Amino acid sequence: MLISPNPLILHPDLPPVSVTVSQSAAPTPWPTIILLAMTAFCASATQRILDPMLPRLAEVYTTTLSAASWAITAFAIVYGCLQLVLGPSGDRYGKLRVISLFSLLAAVASLLCALSGSLATLIAARMLAGVGCAAVIPLAMAWIGDNVPYEQRQAVLARFLIGQICGLACGQTFGGLAAEQDWWQWPFLVYTLLFAAASGLLWYRAGRHERPQGRKPESLGVSLRHVLQKSWPRVVLIAVFCEGAAVFCGFAFVASHLHVVGGLPLTEAGMILAVFALGGLSFALLARRLVPRLGESGLCQLGCVLIAIALAAICLKPTPGVAVIGCYLFGLGFYMLHNTLQTTATQMAPERRGAAVSLFSTAFFTGQSLGTAVGGGIIALSGTTPTLALAAVAVLPVGFGFAWQIRRRDRALVPA
Repeated sequence: MLISPNPLILHPDLPPVSVTVSQSAAPTPWPTIILLAMTAFCASATQRILDPMLPRLAEVYTTTLSAASWAITAFAIVYGCLQLVLGPSGDRYGKLRVISLFSLLAAVASLLCALSGSLATLIAARMLAGVGCAAVIPLAMAWIGDNVPYEQRQAVLARFLIGQICGLACGQTFGGLAAEQDWWQWPFLVYTLLFAAASGLLWYRAGRHERPQGRKPESLGVSLRHVLQKSWPRVVLIAVFCEGAAVFCGFAFVASHLHVVGGLPLTEAGMILAVFALGGLSFALLARRLVPRLGESGLCQLGCVLIAIALAAICLKPTPGVAVIGCYLFGLGFYMLHNTLQTTATQMAPERRGAAVSLFSTAFFTGQSLGTAVGGGIIALSGTTPTLALAAVAVLPVGFGFAWQIRRRDRALVPA
């Protein structure tokens, strides 16, 4: 009996992927992926740039840290709320076009941040930046899903994530450097120029290489119901929600644990935390070798084990050396697990891929918020040590459970 070389076609919960088959001989569209990675770099850096700037903002605008933090909160609220709305727009009008237009909006917002003369105008500009950045990463992943065969997609997505990872690291680094200088607004102007350049180039490539589906307007509920009516997308969404909750229940408080329990200065703890990005970069560079060797289920299992070891080590021995190694292993393990989830998300509903990936991002964002809230509540009662310990234990059933679901799915793909 013959087994299809593309077993996804046979799975009752996954739509036919004839697009993937026809693309098998096509070259990977690296120029566009590099532009998308550049845009993801700007979006991630914009998201995190104000973290180390809060004391400077409080000083400049003569206010409290709590009031200044609304410039971060406003971005996060808008960014999270718009995830579901923008995905169907990409499916209808073309993902590159939507990313290009919203990147231009993000460029304008960054310029307004640089020119803000009061905390109120800065918060308004940050809300506009949240609108612009919300479209970038989910629709970029969906576009890669449209144009890269599934068997190559995880390695390509990992390379795309280099932009996002570097953006997270550079956003905090540039923000910290700028906070110590008289002209603290200069990073916003840098991102204004990068966003504008990426917007123009993506619009040009969209005109040459992307043909919008021209789908008739449909409500958000119809798009989401189409994704959720099948069982496999529900499995992926529950898994990424649990991943966000379990992981960020602990990781959000690693710096606080190093400071409170380990006695490290907050500056040193923050620098150690940045080693997380190096672990993510290592996975991105090694993905082409790791993915075929370990497979999706193996990456999930090894990833959650590395996360658990990292959190447990930092929890029990919060010294600089252990923390550096732990943060590196955490970054490596997290991207092993999360990148696998991302790859499966791009195949949940190929005909409405934008809506599917946006739903995935919303589930992850919601899980992060819940995990951070739960971790904060535990800290208020018992301190940071139980919080990190809980996260180390909780991530294991998430990774091993999803690995089991992948094996179960793969067995169902083989015809009897």
